[in-house]
Amino acid sequence: MSVTPDDVLHVARLARVGLSEARIPSLVRELNGILAHMDVLQQVDIGGVTDRAVDEVGRPREAFAPASRDGFFLVPRLSTHGALGASAPEDA
Repeated sequence: MSVTPDDVLHVARLARVGLSEARIPSLVRELNGILAHMDVLQQVDIGGVTDRAVDEVGRPREAFAPASRDGFFLVPRLSTHGALGASAPEDA
């Protein structure tokens, strides 16, 4: 499967995203690169691999994250991302 310029334009219209004609070729290359990587990942043999809720020492996943909300781990915001908005409250 590959993405065409028409696919990119169609999705941009559906999402109501403005897109310059000059940007389309690079988006097609990027999206096709992602799809190619997904094809490689699909070929990885994961036979015998099970979903792990506990590590070898017996600690649950939640032991590695100080807080969670709605099933997601809350992690501190990187200092380099501070200008992008406030991080999650410490007591969340």
